[in-house]
Amino acid sequence: MKKTVLIYGLISGVLAVAMMVVTLPFIYAKNLGTADTLGYTSMVLSALLVYFGIRSFRDNAGAGLLTFSKGFVVGVLITLVSTGLYMVAFHLMYFKFVPDFGETFAECMVERARMAGADAQKITETAQQAEKLKQLYDHPASNAAVTFATTFPVGLAMSLVAAAILKRKEDKQQP
Repeated sequence: MKKTVLIYGLISGVLAVAMMVVTLPFIYAKNLGTADTLGYTSMVLSALLVYFGIRSFRDNAGAGLLTFSKGFVVGVLITLVSTGLYMVAFHLMYFKFVPDFGETFAECMVERARMAGADAQKITETAQQAEKLKQLYDHPASNAAVTFATTFPVGLAMSLVAAAILKRKEDKQQP
């Protein structure tokens, strides 16, 4: 199980980090549609690796058999490896390589509200929320917590779905 978890977790994490790096220029260029598309695509692709990791475990280590609970555990572990790698990369990006990312992201949140046709009150509320989020990102512990909370649930959901789809018990009718 360790080998499968590490391989698929690392591939998923590297993919998420690579997509984050590709997305950054679009955020700074205020090309929010492309940035959003790349961001959501990154989450989906990373989550797909959870599915493929569980399937690989079932087919190779499980000899074609897999219980829901075992599949779920494999999926959660893959997700933890991927999320951990992404958290470390985001932390380094935020504090070392792109120190003005917090301000830029907050500006993008306000710009999204404007583009959606929000009124002045809604734009003010969005600006306040953006400032609170920036403050969370500005502290290493809460930065890690927010990053975890935005990436882990997608992998958790995929772990549940994939474990349910891929479970396979021994056929008791065969001699």
